[in-house]
Amino acid sequence: MEIKLKALKFDAGEKLTAFVEKKVARVEKFFDGAVQEAEVTLEDLKEGKKVKLTIPVPGDSMIVERVADTFENAVTECVDAMKEKLTRAKEKKYDI
Repeated sequence: MEIKLKALKFDAGEKLTAFVEKKVARVEKFFDGAVQEAEVTLEDLKEGKKVKLTIPVPGDSMIVERVADTFENAVTECVDAMKEKLTRAKEKKYDI
């Protein structure tokens, strides 16, 4: 799975980059190999740290955005929400 990381208006360190790649890579197994790439956008806002996770799946593009006090928390929340979204999409597609 290819993970594209965009950090807006700041430089993401190696630790943050490794954390994001590790967390987002787990999403791949929730849609039976249909997930080929993911785009993660990190943005530092006044209200907190914003993370946007975009995953193109056949026929659609799944997008989840979260704002939290740290990038790690926002990434974790995004990944958890994306897992739910992908699971529902898979169930709907295969009528499970």
